[in-house]
Amino acid sequence: MKRIAVVGATGYVGGRLVSELLRQGFHVRAVARSVEKLRCRTYAASNGLEITQADVQNPAELLRALMGCASCYWLINETGPWEQSNRGLQAAAGNLLSTAKAAGLSRIVYLGPPKKSTPRVPQTDSHCGSAIDPGEILASGSVPLTWLRTAMIIGAGSASFEILRYLTERLPIMVAPRWIKTPVRPIAVSDVIRYLAECMRNEQTAGLHSDIGGPDLLTFRDLIDIYSDAAGLPRRFVLTLPVRAIVPSAYWINVVTPVPFNIARPVVEILDGAPSTEDDPIRRVLPISLTSVRDAVTTALQDLEQHEVESCWSDAGALRPPEWLMCGDAPFAGGDVMDCSYRILLDCSPRRVWQVLLTLGGDRGWYFGNALWKMRGFLDRLVGGVGLSRGRRSAQDLRTGDAVDFWRILLAEENSRLILLAEMKVPGEAVLQFSLRPRDGGCELIQVARFRPKGVWGLAYWYAMAPFHDYLFRGMLRSIARNSGCAVVHDPQPFCGGGEVCRLPDEWGKTG
Repeated sequence: MKRIAVVGATGYVGGRLVSELLRQGFHVRAVARSVEKLRCRTYAASNGLEITQADVQNPAELLRALMGCASCYWLINETGPWEQSNRGLQAAAGNLLSTAKAAGLSRIVYLGPPKKSTPRVPQTDSHCGSAIDPGEILASGSVPLTWLRTAMIIGAGSASFEILRYLTERLPIMVAPRWIKTPVRPIAVSDVIRYLAECMRNEQTAGLHSDIGGPDLLTFRDLIDIYSDAAGLPRRFVLTLPVRAIVPSAYWINVVTPVPFNIARPVVEILDGAPSTEDDPIRRVLPISLTSVRDAVTTALQDLEQHEVESCWSDAGALRPPEWLMCGDAPFAGGDVMDCSYRILLDCSPRRVWQVLLTLGGDRGWYFGNALWKMRGFLDRLVGGVGLSRGRRSAQDLRTGDAVDFWRILLAEENSRLILLAEMKVPGEAVLQFSLRPRDGGCELIQVARFRPKGVWGLAYWYAMAPFHDYLFRGMLRSIARNSGCAVVHDPQPFCGGGEVCRLPDEWGKTG
């Protein structure tokens, strides 16, 4: 069977599509900026899978990643600041346009938002206009494009569903702009994956441009009622105002839900102007049985309850560890790096402690000083950060690339190391690491915070936080020991040289 490239394999849809294609027997080349995110997926050891690193903004890397593939799924979506992200999407699509033929692709399948009323641009254009959809750029090339468009995906972990979920659960009374009454046809994520997979099997879909939606035409107001019923909540009171309020809505979503402004804004833009047509040309080629919205919401809630969230909106994006964290760099690389290091000696195996480390963050909290963690998260949200509201993808396991509150997992080495990169608003770069070292009859648990300050405000921030580090680290280490069922041989003590255990391995990020 011919090899298929999935570009954007770490995203919400991409992660699920790779799994489904492998299940159906396809040979898949998963392409992403951060290969470490892919290596820890359940399907990473599959015989039919290749993992390739490439930045879609680099034409040479993209061409190398696509060479030898017959077809390509293009699943690149907004993950950065709005204006930069929009230009980046267009530039990335232009790179695919220029490399697809040279790579020998016979088909491209692209999943994007509903089509805007924008004229198609010729291939010679620079593709830098803010209104141009990447699909228009891809459609102007010589490689046949299957262009699927959807306004809202319902599934555990999708940005749209998380917005619906948190708004409904946290706000019994809402004042909402008019987009809340725009009719849309939400589609279950399982149906999206089926459409995408079947497109590759059916040659009649080559060159087809079509919306895809579920069987129900509903407003976001209707969805709030459906979610309330499925979750066993009282119906919410919603007052609708005759205003669009796109940007204020996105900021409000950033405050109330885990979804940040740069993700919320395109979601609201789509809901505000989504086409309500029920004529999907793809239905005449692929007449699959579609899932009702009520069933899709129920399934999503069950997945959340059972901790079976396969992928999440926060999975997307590159892992960019600070340069000073890489092995081989001099200790002074990138400037002065401050560190705060504590260790505790326990009478149990690293494995017992590791099981507790895997549950850090989210609803469980940080095992000590949770009020302080919540205060830090609240302050982060006030200045536009993600705060603690992202929680965790799963309460029971962690994998590289996972978001954990305002941290991102850089490395999760079983029974050995857990390195977290700070994604909160902070005047510098910060990492937090937990390390486990076997000792005679027990283990040593090490906790290290490292920080590279930016300017005088960064230094002021570090020294202002120093007293809290001492209090939190001692308390966290004792609490982790207690929850592990381990006796403390030596109490937590500060030590020098913690930065030496905070380096990423030489092979980190390499494709092998």
